[in-house]
Amino acid sequence: MGSKTEERPLLGHGGVREIAPLLVTLMLGVFMGALDLSALSPALHQIGTQFSAGPRALSWIFTAYLLAYVVAIPVMSKLSDVYGRRAIYIFDVSLFAVGSLIAIAAPSYQILILGRVVQAVGAGGIFPVATATVADRVPEERRGGALGMLGAVWGLAGVVGPALGGAIVHVLDWRWVFAINLPLAAVVIALTARNVHRGGAPRRGPLDFAGIVLLGAALLAGTAGLTRVDAANLWSAANVPSLWELVIAAVLLLAFAAVERQAADPVVPPVLLRIPTLRLANVLEIGIGVLEGSLFFVPAALMAAEGLNAVAAGALAALAAFCFVAVVPMAGRALDKVGARAVLFVGSLLVTIGMAAFAASLANLGLAIVSLVVAGLGFGALLGAPTRYLVTSAAPREMRATAVGLLSVFLIFGQIAGGSLAGAMVGHQLTGVAGYVHAYVLFAVVAALVTLLTLRIPRKA
Repeated sequence: MGSKTEERPLLGHGGVREIAPLLVTLMLGVFMGALDLSALSPALHQIGTQFSAGPRALSWIFTAYLLAYVVAIPVMSKLSDVYGRRAIYIFDVSLFAVGSLIAIAAPSYQILILGRVVQAVGAGGIFPVATATVADRVPEERRGGALGMLGAVWGLAGVVGPALGGAIVHVLDWRWVFAINLPLAAVVIALTARNVHRGGAPRRGPLDFAGIVLLGAALLAGTAGLTRVDAANLWSAANVPSLWELVIAAVLLLAFAAVERQAADPVVPPVLLRIPTLRLANVLEIGIGVLEGSLFFVPAALMAAEGLNAVAAGALAALAAFCFVAVVPMAGRALDKVGARAVLFVGSLLVTIGMAAFAASLANLGLAIVSLVVAGLGFGALLGAPTRYLVTSAAPREMRATAVGLLSVFLIFGQIAGGSLAGAMVGHQLTGVAGYVHAYVLFAVVAALVTLLTLRIPRKA
């Protein structure tokens, strides 16, 4: 197939029907990649019992995944720009399936962790490549709605994952949580071969292995340091290893920057850090990631302030998640009508109001619920499509996936920082209310700063 014909934007006279097969393909892949993040939580008890793994060991099911995931994102994104969307998307989904197979057959806990690492390497490219594919094939005036659909599917997987995982574990066994990925992966691979264009800017030349190694090592060190640092006791002796990891990450990033300036085809082209709109989008994404950290502590805050049990508190926290999922596709369509600046401004303003009201009304359950709904609506406008819309519009076509991958890395670092900051504010006494109030006041301040930053987005964006 000729690449010129394939890469021409869709949505001609046939309208939405032209892009429906492509969107269904990408949405299934994104759903598969996101589902495992939440569906595995209910299986932890069974896994721990079978492999005699305690809470600290079990945390590696997610920690190992996160470390491999954050390293894989820029690498897979770059490979997509070099070797094409279709080839790398199939490769990513196949890797995810292979990792699931390893986990299913794992005879030991160590092999299960290996399976999670392989899964994460594949998952690292699924969402950035899907986003870049939409940007390649959907005209800009319809792109927001399509990106919103991808974001909604990601959010939906997070909402239904725990319930689905719990049902599977109750009826069958934890290995079946991984088994559901295999038929999904087979369908996605078949559909990708048929519906996804070659894409990217395929070219021959040396791959930037030095840059990949340095970037991977820097991200590993940085992520490990951030996830283990105790922000409440920053200068305690227990934090020395984490602080050293952060110092090593900074040194490796400096070395990476020097290598990239000399590389013939850098894994992160320096031009992406010089485009003002991309720089602003990356800063906004860090702030949005910090705000996402607020969602993790909602059930615990409600339990401490209202005396709710875990089920009731979890159900109320899910309410905010449902609001988010409902709003994401609408926010995506709004991007096509009013632009990213307006959508991000309204979303961050609603999160500011919701976080401030939640901090002020923790003692009043009715007002706390209203605050969560307001914040949930705001998150629906912030997450998923708007910053990716900015990035795919501002980045050079041949660097789109790389730019989206870089954005995802900034989001993850923001999430880690947000969770760490909130944990420091709450402290070790999870039953005290004052710490939660202080944490959500801090989140409201961060949301207000994000709101102000959105005003720097060019109106034409």
